[in-house]
Amino acid sequence: MEDNKRGTRKRITRRPETGHAEKVDYSTSRSFDSGDRPARRSGAPQGERRGAGRPGRTERTDRAPYGERRDSRAGERRGTSSARGGYSKPGSSRSGSGYGKPYKKRDGAKQGMDAMLSRKPQVNGHYSDNDSAPTEIKEVVRLNKFIANSGVCSRREADTMIQSGVVTVNGVVVTELGTKVNVLTDDVRFNGQRLKGEEKVYIVMNKPKGYVTTASDPHAEKTVMDLLKGCPTRVFPVGRLDKNTTGVLMFTNDGEMAEQLTHPSYNKKKIYQVVLDSPLKEEDREKILAGIELSDGVTKADELEYIDQHDHRQLGIEIHSGKNRIVRRLFEALGYEVRALDRVYFAGLTKKGLKKSDWRYLTEGEVNILKMGAYV
Repeated sequence: MEDNKRGTRKRITRRPETGHAEKVDYSTSRSFDSGDRPARRSGAPQGERRGAGRPGRTERTDRAPYGERRDSRAGERRGTSSARGGYSKPGSSRSGSGYGKPYKKRDGAKQGMDAMLSRKPQVNGHYSDNDSAPTEIKEVVRLNKFIANSGVCSRREADTMIQSGVVTVNGVVVTELGTKVNVLTDDVRFNGQRLKGEEKVYIVMNKPKGYVTTASDPHAEKTVMDLLKGCPTRVFPVGRLDKNTTGVLMFTNDGEMAEQLTHPSYNKKKIYQVVLDSPLKEEDREKILAGIELSDGVTKADELEYIDQHDHRQLGIEIHSGKNRIVRRLFEALGYEVRALDRVYFAGLTKKGLKKSDWRYLTEGEVNILKMGAYV
């Protein structure tokens, strides 16, 4: 008790020289008469581990200085998952290649699809408005086409108006169908109002799922035209995509351009990313490339690739046929179900830079390249 009052206590320790145990006084107070702080352990060198020399204990000698990694079995377990073929969890601060690099999941399907697209000529973003191509200007066209191009109505409705006697050409009422006019010199009027050829508009959209591709359908809940409310010009979709098919969709009011991009004789290429319900067998892949007998004739794919080598349900297919639901029907004929279908390429156009439901006008340079007809 007296020792504790004076701020000292007894402690048993072993001297390294002899290995004998003995009681040693140590201070419990921070005020010292001499002004010097006593040693951490009386009779032991500074920095020596407690318990050194204790029978049955082995002193560790493999401890490395602070800040350096120990070359031991325990140290090898830290940060060396790549050596064992593993990887760090998403969000961790270390990866198989070392510390400080965030985990990044590889998307094999996207890389495979990008590689397939890189072999194809693409219109998007590669040409400026200064790029031009010689295009034929048709000065003489049918009257109903001129009226339709002016944004008044469709060609069929224009025929009805012509027969009703409300259309004049150079001051003369015209009622005969098939009449042709010169778009540069003739004065065409509807109910006394002069008509001018409508400016041509070209749009590309990244179509989302759940929208019907039609200009007007009273039975459809949602059509692609609902996504074009910010476009003041009357346009129509070029070709069709199923309600559940997503991807590249073009709109225009240029009938000649639309025909060049959709008519089978022009053989315009389309590329789709497909996800099946089960992996595609190699023998079935060869069958699709050779040709499948469908209800409307034999159809084959121009290219069919496994875009993810670890998942053969994901495919890239190139085809030029314009038959209805042709991609789905090809796989269904062999017993597969198409779970997802996304058109990533259409006649040189891609959805590059467009999120789902977004659309943009094509630049003059892009339109000129399309008019060249070089993109198949």
